[in-house]
Amino acid sequence: MSPPTSSRAQARQRRSLIISLVVVVSVAFGSLLAVIAAGWTPKLGLDLAGGVSVVFKPATHASQSDLNETVTILTNRVDALGVSGAEVRTQGGDISVSVPGVKNAREVLNAIGQTAQMLFRPVLCYAPPYSAPKTQAGKPPPSPGPVPTACPSSYQLVTANLSGSTSSGSGVFYNIGPWPGLKSYPSTPQAKDAKGDTVLLPGLANSGFTDRYLLGPAELTGRIVKSANAQLSATGSWVVNMNLTQAGSAGWDKMSQTYFHEIIGIELDGIVQSAPITLPNSATWNSFDGAVQISGNFTEAQAQNLSIALNYGALPVRLIPLTAETVSPTLGKSSLQAGLAAGLAGLLLVLIYTIVYYRLLGFVVISGLAVTGAFLYALISALGHTSLAPSFTLAGVVGIIVSIGITVDSYIVYFERLKDETRMGRTVRTSVDRGFKSAFRTVLAADLVSLAAAVVLFLITVGDVRGFAFFLGLSTLLDIIITYFFTRPLVILLGRNDRLTEARRLGISAGLAVPVGQEPIGRTPVGARS
Repeated sequence: MSPPTSSRAQARQRRSLIISLVVVVSVAFGSLLAVIAAGWTPKLGLDLAGGVSVVFKPATHASQSDLNETVTILTNRVDALGVSGAEVRTQGGDISVSVPGVKNAREVLNAIGQTAQMLFRPVLCYAPPYSAPKTQAGKPPPSPGPVPTACPSSYQLVTANLSGSTSSGSGVFYNIGPWPGLKSYPSTPQAKDAKGDTVLLPGLANSGFTDRYLLGPAELTGRIVKSANAQLSATGSWVVNMNLTQAGSAGWDKMSQTYFHEIIGIELDGIVQSAPITLPNSATWNSFDGAVQISGNFTEAQAQNLSIALNYGALPVRLIPLTAETVSPTLGKSSLQAGLAAGLAGLLLVLIYTIVYYRLLGFVVISGLAVTGAFLYALISALGHTSLAPSFTLAGVVGIIVSIGITVDSYIVYFERLKDETRMGRTVRTSVDRGFKSAFRTVLAADLVSLAAAVVLFLITVGDVRGFAFFLGLSTLLDIIITYFFTRPLVILLGRNDRLTEARRLGISAGLAVPVGQEPIGRTPVGARS
């Protein structure tokens, strides 16, 4: 007869099993309570939350590096609006932008629709709003021809017309009216807004400025901007501070010196974002040293929008919007509700079956799924506040449901291995530990195959398939952890409790179909001598 295991070693093992259970349950439900208290929820995708979807096409051939840079800039631009869960990705040679859960779709569409390079142009003169020429009887209206490249001297926005002088020598600027001769010229369309041409462009719709601008060829692009932010000045007015790159600083000094006390227009996507006068309070030109402040009668929103345009306006390619639509969450939510109802019904049937078939071990499945669910909700909600995880879409729901099947399979593999052990004549007490070692190899092999497939899908796919792969992989990885640190200690502790093992209806022995009266290996018959 082999010597019995020391009670001290058994106590240490029991203590480690209990600690493992307590730690897993505490972390799972502690994390769940933490995200609920913080008000965090999963970052829903476009199909579940609704929102805006736009597809852009490059106006000219663009390299993959240009497309990747464009994706980065558009992502930053959307994030700067304060919305979360936006996805910007290449779609063949196009770029797809999805912004879920937005309340003001038009505002977001306007922001992400500003896709051209930012250009800094001299403003030649103002132009009145466009008025189409009157149609003559039986004849089409006359074409005004190309936009003029110069303005009459009295309308030119030059120092002689704009400024006088005060006793201190600083400039005093006067308003110059629009040149009426430009009234019949339509604004330059975006497709013809070449940086080397003279163009006629409108200002921002909500700026209060109703006239248009005649601008000369661009001398600088948005690549000169290092950063920009909006803030309140000492006088309580909103200003935009623009920091320039090293090369941009030299270029800006050169341009501002050329157009000292004149107006420089900041153009983005065929719209003049701002047209400030250069150094209005300085009698002589001074270097900006890489720091420019743009002031005016800005509201907070206007200053913030201008800073966003300056920060994220320099795209390497011009984009043309192919489609732009507002997506309703109704269809996605109804599909989600139907899918969840079907999934819950199927899960309920599986749980009832496991309880009927495995008795007490069936409750182990229920408790394990509860712990897994707490972990998953906490993880998905927390990852939704980072850029690591894709949005939670219907495809992600499918990945979670598939992973539930994988998780239940892990329990079945373990329980069936316990049956094999008891059929070989071993006690439940010895089988729970011995059976797990062989069962875990099978569970680990199956989960690693599923995890490898999820990783490959995540790396080579985009969109909803990528979301499916991410959440499937996350759930599969969690299954490995729960199986070893929760299921194993719980089943071992239950299997070593004779009262729970031998219970008549719900006992583990009943669930494993251990034959009544069988003399298992490892138990000394009552009355026998050891």
